[in-house]
Amino acid sequence: MNFLAHIYLSGNNDLLKIGNFMADSIRGNSYENYPEEIKKGILLHRSIDSFTDMHPVYRKSKHRLHEKYGHYSGVIMDIFYDHFLAKNWANYSNKKLEEYADEFYQLLQDNYDLLTAKIQGMMPNMIARNWLVSYASISGLEMILFQMDHRTKNRVAMHESIVELQEFYLEFETEFTQFFIELKEHCQQKIHELNG
Repeated sequence: MNFLAHIYLSGNNDLLKIGNFMADSIRGNSYENYPEEIKKGILLHRSIDSFTDMHPVYRKSKHRLHEKYGHYSGVIMDIFYDHFLAKNWANYSNKKLEEYADEFYQLLQDNYDLLTAKIQGMMPNMIARNWLVSYASISGLEMILFQMDHRTKNRVAMHESIVELQEFYLEFETEFTQFFIELKEHCQQKIHELNG
């Protein structure tokens, strides 16, 4: 799961969203230095990642990319799954994606001092290019994958995976829909558990 799914799966708790969003830039036990709700968001993120990595439907999707993209097949698949969430957003939220994205960008700006240096550095580009809305279109997805290529020194040309996305579009979308139902249930249980 990429940024949009992690934010969405945090529900309506703003600090949980921030923690879940920036968790990849927080290593080991250093999450304990954050406010309680952000800590919960970081732990939720880690739980989402574990659930996703082990899930047979997600693994089936990822397997289509593995031969060509190797280790990066998971990174690409996370972005593909965010595409299907964004494309079908009306099935998951009553709020328009554009409005949801704008509110989240404002949330980041309002809580700038809580963000890691990595997220603070990434945020202007994310907002300027409107990543969360860009996931919804193939051209937007290609732009995001190009940026990922740059960040990984173009090791596997991730943007070329648009070819596989289009070739197996229906299969990927069906798998996402099936998987996301289970992931939402998992997250609701995890949030309940974290709130003790």
